[in-house]
Amino acid sequence: MTLTTESLIWLCCAGGVGGFIDSIAGGGGLITVPALLAAGLPPQLAFGTNKAQSSVGTTVAVTRYAKGGLISWPQVRSAAIISFVASAFGAWAVTLLSNDILKAIVPWLLLAIVFYVMFSPKLGEEGGAPKMQAGLFGLLFGSVLGFYDGFFGPGTGAFWTIATVSLLGLELRRATAYTKVVNLGSNLGSLIVFIFKGAVLWPAAFAMVGGQLIGTYLGSGLVLAKGATLIRRVFLCVVIGIVVRLLWMR
Repeated sequence: MTLTTESLIWLCCAGGVGGFIDSIAGGGGLITVPALLAAGLPPQLAFGTNKAQSSVGTTVAVTRYAKGGLISWPQVRSAAIISFVASAFGAWAVTLLSNDILKAIVPWLLLAIVFYVMFSPKLGEEGGAPKMQAGLFGLLFGSVLGFYDGFFGPGTGAFWTIATVSLLGLELRRATAYTKVVNLGSNLGSLIVFIFKGAVLWPAAFAMVGGQLIGTYLGSGLVLAKGATLIRRVFLCVVIGIVVRLLWMR
């Protein structure tokens, strides 16, 4: 499949906006996946290409958060590894099974998160006491959310963020950094499957990476500078956007 120069420029811009949003609160796929579909890519090729370009942007975000001291590697390592493996199984399963049930359930779960965050104004402003041991948390959520990200995907970052704030007691900046690490694991795991299936359009991915690098750098810099208030606002906007999109697709 060959794309025009105009399409590649459009995808580069979409990658930049998606990377900016994704590095702050997740949900950059709201921008990048529709952009790929609008450029004429069939769904499976669009999903695989999106995983390729988002993996690069997520790597940039993880690097910046690590340099900013927001990542505790012993805390997140097992969750990232499990997410990597589980997402590969999820991406493989999506080629065999229908995800219609998830399409019906997920918007309402995300809507519950929106109300939870809206009515918890101090959520994530300060760290709290963990309610679950990090290893058990990584095993449980890495398996479930890793598989989900490979199988379906929308809202994965929101689920991770709320889980780390509520159960690990992380404040929002550290929760965002944790989420980026496990997202990188699940992106790479599912990407391997998509590459094996030949479902990545590399010219489109490379075009989007150019925008991703800029958008992710700027977005992660704002997180380091502005903290919980910025994350909370963008997080709510992104999750509401995902809910609207999923309900519209039904």
